[in-house]
Amino acid sequence: MIKKAVITAAGKGTRQYPATNSIQKELFPLVDRDGITKPVIQIIAEQVVRAGIDEIAIIVNPGEERQFKSHFKSLSENEKSSFTNKKWGLRQSEMLAHLENSITYLYQEQQEGYGHAVNCAADWVGDEPFLLLLGDHLYVSQTDVSCVQQVIEGYKLFKKSIYAVKQTPAELLYLFGTVAGEQIPESPNAYQLNKIVEKPQVAYARENLAIEGLPADMFLTFFGMHVLSTKIFEILQNHIKNNVRQNGEIQLTTAQAELCAAEGAVGLEIQGERLDMGTPLGLLETQLALALNGVFEHDIKLAFNRLQSKN
Repeated sequence: MIKKAVITAAGKGTRQYPATNSIQKELFPLVDRDGITKPVIQIIAEQVVRAGIDEIAIIVNPGEERQFKSHFKSLSENEKSSFTNKKWGLRQSEMLAHLENSITYLYQEQQEGYGHAVNCAADWVGDEPFLLLLGDHLYVSQTDVSCVQQVIEGYKLFKKSIYAVKQTPAELLYLFGTVAGEQIPESPNAYQLNKIVEKPQVAYARENLAIEGLPADMFLTFFGMHVLSTKIFEILQNHIKNNVRQNGEIQLTTAQAELCAAEGAVGLEIQGERLDMGTPLGLLETQLALALNGVFEHDIKLAFNRLQSKN
């Protein structure tokens, strides 16, 4: 039912300067859970493809698609000779070839906010609901079902826009869009949403965004992925036309609040972790989370024990 995915990757990466002078932050390498070193954007794209979506748009600044294209390509016949005894490398080459054929590059000409970036995909998406992800976030499931698949299954069940959410303590609300609503009785991890606020003050959240059943000072905030109906583009285009901005930018959260009011939306609590590698500390946390959930889990724990014994 969900055939297309949009991944935004047009940010300047200022929080990772000066490394981003030479490489897009979405191409920073990480050791994935399978033990293979990959750029962040590939790990995200693989999760999308494994969920059954074979059309992916990556939104970039004009000219920066060259960096992505140089990565998403298979080995040449000459290069394959170096991987004769490395079957994992040949499998990766096949995956890269598949992704190369799946990816379309769209351009954000001006940096005018996340909502503006998403709207750049309007013509490509067409008239069907689509999956939206951030190019500098990784999503590590705590179950056998990937975070992407959890969101898609939520859309199949509720047939309306799905905003993936995560329980978050009050002191971190300044980082996230925050939602409130009524728990859906037959689905304890799903909420019929009625309020959406971008990075609220704690006092406001305690007064207006508390949800019955959650622990004290815990709130539901955006997880970083959504399934959206195409009405989101109608709303965003209206915001662009009428210069509706927050903090000087065209915000997606503002449009999502309008979408929720117009059509309804479900907040789906995801069993997984969101990892923002767009900051130096976030990059370290992301790599650590992958290591502790992958083939190097035992080795990493041994290394930690050795370090602790030395201290």
